[in-house]
Formats: sequence, structure tokens, C-alpha cells
Amino acid sequence: MGSVGDRALDDRIARVLNRHAAVGLAVGVVRAGAPASFSTHGLADVVSGTPVSEDTAFRVGSITKTFTAIAAMQLVERGWLGLDAPVADHLRTFRLVAADPRWRPATLRHLLTHTAGIGEVRRPGDLLRPVFGEMVRPGRPVPPLAAYYRRGVRLRAEPGTRWRYTGHGFAVVGQVVEDVTGVPLGRYLRRHFFEPLGMTGTRLSPPDPVGRLATGYALGRAGVRRVPDLQQVTAAAGAAVSTPRDMARYLAALLGGGANAHGAVLTPSSMATMFAPQYRPDRRIPGMGLAFFRGDAGGRAVVEHGGLVPGFDSQIVVAPDDGVAVMAFTNGTRGGMFWLPAETDVLLRAELGIAPETVRGDVPQRPESWGDLCGRYRLPGPLTDARARAMAGAGVDVVVRGDRLWLRVRTPVPVARRGFPLHPDDPADPDVFRLDLSRFGMATARVVVSRAPDGRACAVHFDRGQLLSAHRRGTRPDPVTDRQEEQPCSTSHRSTSKPGPPAS
Repeated sequence: MGSVGDRALDDRIARVLNRHAAVGLAVGVVRAGAPASFSTHGLADVVSGTPVSEDTAFRVGSITKTFTAIAAMQLVERGWLGLDAPVADHLRTFRLVAADPRWRPATLRHLLTHTAGIGEVRRPGDLLRPVFGEMVRPGRPVPPLAAYYRRGVRLRAEPGTRWRYTGHGFAVVGQVVEDVTGVPLGRYLRRHFFEPLGMTGTRLSPPDPVGRLATGYALGRAGVRRVPDLQQVTAAAGAAVSTPRDMARYLAALLGGGANAHGAVLTPSSMATMFAPQYRPDRRIPGMGLAFFRGDAGGRAVVEHGGLVPGFDSQIVVAPDDGVAVMAFTNGTRGGMFWLPAETDVLLRAELGIAPETVRGDVPQRPESWGDLCGRYRLPGPLTDARARAMAGAGVDVVVRGDRLWLRVRTPVPVARRGFPLHPDDPADPDVFRLDLSRFGMATARVVVSRAPDGRACAVHFDRGQLLSAHRRGTRPDPVTDRQEEQPCSTSHRSTSKPGPPAS
């Protein structure tokens, strides 16, 4: 795939960099059947003065999860794995250890939707280690997963009953690929994924063999500071290195039903399955596909994923039905995990001719419903679920303040504890709201309140990047259905996963 200059894109990125400082930034737009457009700015390395280009290699963090998921889906296509068969049947290197032996087994579908019951950290002590214990400092050996998970990977909730974003689940997926094929994951990805798509500058882990890897930086009070080059233990969850040119080829394949001009890695049917809703805590929220977060842009379906590694932030967002995708990578910024997804979303909307997402001013308040909604909603799970706790604390309170409904997070963080106004977002549904997060450099976020069969408000769901659900005291989430569309407050619904075909 070639590349072309795009003056309009350059102008938009100049405005982004006026709002947010970045040592280096690369942005690309891919349109089905057309050459990719790139806009690159800043430095890949400050000391050498090397500029960022389409061939600069960035650590893309958790976008790696989508690579690993495609590798697993290739094995599903071959009949070697089943989406709904117990993954423990294929693990040879370490075990999955359930806290309760009566729980249903974890499946590949559970793992690819972060609903397998695996926590965010391996053990509490990892909270004090780099990136929750999933990375090691320079000069130290990277332990093999057999040693890292020598006590097994703990399932802390019954599979299918709780969503928790975790790298350990995708480390399990990567190990399943290795154990089923007998090939190390990095080699498998190179032969069956990167090379067929023409991604010649992409590897599972740094250092980049041709020396094009950008240096990672942090921005602080003293200016630019180089960050240590940490190595990832859970490589399948976040250790990939790629270039904007290669990622344009990847996005072209996502738009092309699993194929680009160089080759194919999945069938269109499998690609569509990965983009389809596989987990939704409420049907009014787009939810998750397989590895991909789902979203909505002016009524158009989008899928996305971001990546965060010390010194690097990345984001991809794809509108499959419209044939447009946008990517962005930076090697040094502040708060990139918040503003980069928001700015990438704005860029995609500009390509689609859609206005940026804002709170609505034309939906009236419904104070007659507030009495049902007000109350305390608890976030289930252990305190070691650090990312979830950072967003939703111990849970949320819905309260009336002045002439408006507010959502207040039960957390020590002052701004979250003060709360956010809940803006009505649907004139036909008084239980749908939107948060305005623009002062944090973020987009808006939809908040949905679901009700029990008796009509009681029982859960609050968030849809922006973290599909967390907080449940009202006296209610509990039930297992999700086979397609993982949760009925979170019903005490009468219960289903089990259907077994998939055996591995050959």
C-alpha cells in the first residue's frame, strides 16, 4: 500500500498538537481501495534528532491483543479450536484454577471478551511492580509463562459473569495458540499474519531488528524524560512493535474482510464475527466484539482498540461499513491514554462527515424517574482490580444535586468524588445518560441504568473503553447468555456455554 500527503489531515493534526504536546506523533487514514494518508510530526529520538516517519517503529501496546485474537480465530477456522469449548483442554504449559470448582469452564469466547473471570493482576504484590507485574526492568530476564504462572492463572469470578480488562487472559490465548500449534507465538504471527499482510516491519517484541524503534518518553515538570525500555512478560497482550505503514496494511485487512492487497489472514465471515457484539452488559451499549471494543459514530458502527506502554500510546478505530479507518501513535506525551482515543474518534468522524460527539441539549430532564435511579451501586470484584478501581472506585452513587441528576464515584480522587452531571441522552428512554468528559481531554461516555424484572433500577453500565457495571445493593449479575448479552439483574436467568467442536 502506498501513501499520499493530505493537507486537510496535516491541518487537523496541527490543531491536535496545539491542544496536546507530543515528542513524536504519527497519524494515518486508510480508505478502502485507496493509498493510505499519513501525517507525521516530531522526533522518534531526541538525542539523534531522528524525525518520525511512516517507517518509524512504535510499541503498539494492547493493540497486540487484536493480533493474538486473529491468530486464535485462524485456529477456529481450521477446526483446531472452538469458541465455546473449554480452553483448559488445550493448555499444556500452565493451568486455569477456578476459585469454585462448580463454575462453568472458561472458553475462548470468554477470554477474547475479557469475561473469563481472570483478574487484572496475578497477585496483590504485582501492584508494586512495573505495569502490575507484567513487565520487567532492563537487564532482567523475562520469565517464561510456565514459570510466571507456575501456580496457575486464577479465575476469580465465574466465567461469563463479570467483565474485567486484563492482559493475563490474552496471555492465556497466546499460550493456547502455542500449545495447539507447537510454534512460538512470535514465529506463528510472523508466518501466518504479518508476512501474508505485507507487515514486514512488525514483530511481537522489541528491539526492532532494523533499528527503527522510536524511543519512549514521558513529559513532566522537568520536560522530556526517557523512560526505561521495559520488556513484557505477557507478550501476547501487548508486546508488538509496528510501523504506521504496516498498520495501514493491517487496517486495510480489517476493512477488507481479513484481506488486503498482499494476502489474507481470515475469512470475511470470521472477521465479521470479531466485529459483531459478543458481550454487552446492556443492549443499549455497543459492547465488545472478539478483542475489539465496539462503538457508534453517528449511527455508524465502529470497532477500536488502544495501546498503552510506558513511553508510548496508540489507537486504531475502524468503520467497517464505511471503509474508513484511522490510526495514531505517539512516543511521548502526557495523558495520551485519555486524549488520543478522543482525538482519533474526532478524526474518524471528520472523514465520515459526522460532527464530534457532544452531550445533547434537546432532551428534557425526567425528575419523576429520579427516585427510582438514586442510590448506591457497588462495583464487584477484588480491590486488586486496579484499572477498574481507578475508573469506578468502590462503585458509584446516583444523587440529585440542585436541578440535575449526578453520578458520583466512591473514590479518594477528588474530581471523581465530586461527581459528574448525568445529561439525558434519549428522549424515549429516561434511563440513558451521557457524561461530558471534555475537560479531561476525553470524549463523552454513555451511561445506562438497567432494571430488574420488577422494574427496580439495579445496575449502572459504562460504555467508554471500560465496560464496567456497578450493581445496586441487593442485586447481583447473572451469567451472560451464549452470545454474552448480559441480563445483569435478573435472578431467574441462567445459561451455560455450548461446547464447540473438539480440536483436531
